[in-house]
Amino acid sequence: MLAAERRDHLLGLLAREGKIVAKDVAADLGISEDSVRRDLRDLAAEGLCQRVYGGALPVSPAVADYAARQAVTPDGKRQVAAAAAALVRPGSALILDGGTTALAVARALAPDLACTVITHSPTIAAALLDHPRAEVFLLGGRIFKHSAVACGAAAVEAAQNVSADLCLLGVTGVHPQAGLTTGDAEEAAMKRALAARAADTYVLASSEKIGTASRFRVLPWEDISGLVTDADRRHPVVEELAARGVEILAAG
Repeated sequence: MLAAERRDHLLGLLAREGKIVAKDVAADLGISEDSVRRDLRDLAAEGLCQRVYGGALPVSPAVADYAARQAVTPDGKRQVAAAAAALVRPGSALILDGGTTALAVARALAPDLACTVITHSPTIAAALLDHPRAEVFLLGGRIFKHSAVACGAAAVEAAQNVSADLCLLGVTGVHPQAGLTTGDAEEAAMKRALAARAADTYVLASSEKIGTASRFRVLPWEDISGLVTDADRRHPVVEELAARGVEILAAG
């Protein structure tokens, strides 16, 4: 089989099965695992898959830049945001992560809601300026422009000095085996620091992130309270997570 044919086969397998297991592909095609791994390296370099141990998974579309991500499934993000905003109780303290779905949550909060919002995103803070009863605390640090959030040592240290009832956390990938992932190591560390300061943490995941993976793991499944998603409950990944005991909050 020619290299171009192997490439098409791998991409088709990824689309149909949602994963590639290198040893299985090698056995099916009668080639070496090294050949499959080389093909996967080439596909990953083009942004067409996310390599993991033993094979590859679909790459998350949320690795695009911030402006481009605002146009990705806006209706799904609004549905997730509305369901997540309903978790915020009057008088409570909320840690709100950055990113486009979290921005939709800020916009979905009732304008007259009395609460405290702690965020490391200047765009989130700005979106809450017209919420007169919301106290807003902005955590500072180096701005990671991909998600318009503060990251790094200063931001993590600031996060360690706050506490909240609820944390609403964004990720770029949601997969039963790869876990909750994002594309930057410092951003992943910041997300862990934020989640550690809340009594409950719910992950925001619009449907395009379900079954995909990025490079850096954020949290294990046992460290979150639930997943808020607009994905169909019959989606194989959603069904697997529910069977493992992950609380699924349906949006929409």
